[in-house]
Amino acid sequence: MKKRKVELVVISDLHLGTFGSHATELYTYLSSIKPKVLVLNGDIIDIWQFRKSYFPQTHLKVIQKIISFASKGTKVYYITGNHDEMLRKFSDMNMGNLALVDKLVLELDGKKAWIFHGDVFDASVQHAKWIAKLGGLGYDYLILINRFVNWCLKQLGKEPYSFSKKIKASVKKAVKHISDFEETATDLAIEKEYDYVICGHIHEPKIMEKENKNGKTLYLNSGDWVENLTALEYNKKRWKLHYYKQHEYQEDENLFEMEDLVSDQLLQSILITK
Repeated sequence: MKKRKVELVVISDLHLGTFGSHATELYTYLSSIKPKVLVLNGDIIDIWQFRKSYFPQTHLKVIQKIISFASKGTKVYYITGNHDEMLRKFSDMNMGNLALVDKLVLELDGKKAWIFHGDVFDASVQHAKWIAKLGGLGYDYLILINRFVNWCLKQLGKEPYSFSKKIKASVKKAVKHISDFEETATDLAIEKEYDYVICGHIHEPKIMEKENKNGKTLYLNSGDWVENLTALEYNKKRWKLHYYKQHEYQEDENLFEMEDLVSDQLLQSILITK
């Protein structure tokens, strides 16, 4: 199976353990790449919404894939977010190629990249956590309903529709929140003389250059794997936003399944031998 070699991949807001997480699509994407460095930029396992009764095999396979990357030489950075903030008590821990951190600075071809989740800018998370958690629960069920509606639309041969995107676009306060978030992140990055500032948190994938009187920086947001299914990829001094499109992977999905089947059979044969 041919895999794309990528120097750096940044993904965030997987929200594993929730109904809205597109773990199957994420696993397919991860199976198609061979990154030198993988950055998990927060809200990977959704501890806020964690249910003992809901953590399907597809979600577990994503975790196994990430561990597999680290065991095969990929440097994996897990940056904590607000939905997995319980892990912050273990920050700055290193286990081979896997590092758990709250923020990260990488040098990329002579330029500095400042990477963090972004919840530090969110007043609702910092000062009224119970409201944010309640909102997260409502959002989770909204996404679940949306997925059912989109399944029905697919049966009718119609394009999918995003409830959350429509709400964000129509609510002025939400639009202003995103704008304020981006401005705060870029102003701080310019002040600290970072060439790139990379965030997640707001589920808004974007690459844009921002400039003020003190200088300029490139703002990047890796988006999420609930609504947008996006990843940031860095190769040969260039950034790009990768959008998952099912038809591009359809031919390979059977190969991924065969790869898993062979691995499972190999494991079983080893256990039987022992």
